[in-house]
Amino acid sequence: MIDYLPMKKDIHPKEYRKVIFADNSSGAKFLISSTIAAKETAKWEEDGREYPIHHVEISSASHPFYTNQDKTIDTAGRVEKFKSRMAKAKAKK
Repeated sequence: MIDYLPMKKDIHPKEYRKVIFADNSSGAKFLISSTIAAKETAKWEEDGREYPIHHVEISSASHPFYTNQDKTIDTAGRVEKFKSRMAKAKAKK
């Protein structure tokens, strides 16, 4: 027989509430319980209530592992910067 211990008091976060996570690359939105700090709020379409919103660059809706699509997501222009550096390096040779 397994004897379960009661949960400890005053160790769990007090700011645990529903938060909308918005994927910037796919446009998908998820309503999840979280403690993350969010400065903006948005209306959730399904129930019409206002919730804090947090924007993420990638989620399961846009990550190639979950979508089985080969897709390059470049939000900061890193690929273009790398290509221009490589072109300059080849021109010097």
